[in-house]
Amino acid sequence: MPTLLSPDSAQARSWASSFGEDPERYDRTRPSYPDAMVDRIIAASPGRDVLDVGCGTGIAARQFAKAGCTVLGVEIDERMASFARGTGVDVEVARFEDWDPAGRTFDLVISGQTWHWIHPVAGAAKAKEALRPGGRLAVFWNAFHLPPECIAVFHRVIGVAPSGDGYGALARRAAEGMGLGEPEYWEFEWERPYTRAEWLDQVPTMGGFSQLTPNQQAELLKSMDIGDFTMRYTATVVTAVV
Repeated sequence: MPTLLSPDSAQARSWASSFGEDPERYDRTRPSYPDAMVDRIIAASPGRDVLDVGCGTGIAARQFAKAGCTVLGVEIDERMASFARGTGVDVEVARFEDWDPAGRTFDLVISGQTWHWIHPVAGAAKAKEALRPGGRLAVFWNAFHLPPECIAVFHRVIGVAPSGDGYGALARRAAEGMGLGEPEYWEFEWERPYTRAEWLDQVPTMGGFSQLTPNQQAELLKSMDIGDFTMRYTATVVTAVV
């Protein structure tokens, strides 16, 4: 679920910390990113030394590594970082705004599904510090488009349904805070099939789920009486060059 909360607010910190409660489930159920997106970002970068900001369990980091990049992750949650290390990702634990590059520079700074938890101006300044001349910052999100039967369940149980529409606002805020070159917007449409069991496995990893009462959480999962379906995603990228 996208959020426009201040990254430093208590609610934002609570939401953000919820993702590390079950990193194995998060990594197992969360979608990756379309190969076309990864390929375009790499092709537009001057090299393949990558810094992954808020790398989580390493979903994006592993994709970029598979595509031939050397990736270092920065992750604030030790639980997520530990899981990512177990999958072969090199990770340093720090709040990105306070992270010390220690003189290291990169061709590409990426952030998948995370940049809205980082202060947009301070985060962009830190990315600029870590980028070589001509280096690229690319932040991206998977904007989901729920099928009607899922939307109906969310409305019936909690009165509101999560929407991918908010990612446009996140992208605009990211672009406004970059302070680098002229930002570009790229979009990549893709789909992922879900069985009912796979979808129910993913729902508890959504940011807003942790803010529900235990009764609401149980009722939401119990009421999700849907069959297999295909989720439409739009991978939205905001990117700029130093």
